[in-house]
Amino acid sequence: MVDAAVPILMYHAVAVDPNDATRPLSVTPEAFVEQMAVLAELGFTPVDTAALAAGWRSGRTLPERPVLITFDDGYEGVHRHALTALAKYGFPATLFVTTGWLRGPYDTGGAPDTMLDWDQVRELADSGVEIGGHSHSHPQLDQLSDAALRSELIHCKEILGDQLGTVPASFAYPYGYSSRRVRQAVRETGYAQALAVGNGLARRRQGPYALRRVTVRRGTGIDEFERVVQGRALARTFARDRALTKGYAVVRRARQAARTAVGAL
Repeated sequence: MVDAAVPILMYHAVAVDPNDATRPLSVTPEAFVEQMAVLAELGFTPVDTAALAAGWRSGRTLPERPVLITFDDGYEGVHRHALTALAKYGFPATLFVTTGWLRGPYDTGGAPDTMLDWDQVRELADSGVEIGGHSHSHPQLDQLSDAALRSELIHCKEILGDQLGTVPASFAYPYGYSSRRVRQAVRETGYAQALAVGNGLARRRQGPYALRRVTVRRGTGIDEFERVVQGRALARTFARDRALTKGYAVVRRARQAARTAVGAL
């Protein structure tokens, strides 16, 4: 299992009635429960991000049919709805929080929907959910200057350390965007591994700072979920996503090059 392809599921909000901004990337509580039941029925063994990366780094054998359940941003429904389903099956998960979006002393006011507060984050951590970093203000990291990039990474890490008493080991790139410069900064900040998107299965050869995930959204039906988690028909399922990502990557690189050129004047 050292070189096995592993599905890493990317969730965002778990909500009955999310707002328009988060609705496309949300799932209903009922859908989430059904999806966790499918993982159990298919014999998957959920692990968290740190455990997968540590296993691949050391060459240790992974559990039978490993899968990762991850949540981005820090929406309140992860505590209200998802935690119960995770506890029912004894599933670990990883939550990547945008520290400036959580309710509390660091709130920047930029959150797109109702977010967790720090007591809820601590309860999730106490329940076995790994808490990772997702930046402080959720920018496109590859478009930032070196100083702004490092500020986002360090501020997020320091806040998590202060609030939870442990230093986060895992990171997820906002919007899934990264570059060699961003990945290097994440490594130098002290994160041991980081997740992108890519809508493909994760493999050891991708390296610990570019592991791919597959998106679970409100329109993901249970048949599609079963195909995705088993790595079937991913190219067809995410064809539009990949085309848009490839096109936008060209635009972002051009923007960054323009900013770099202006800065050099």
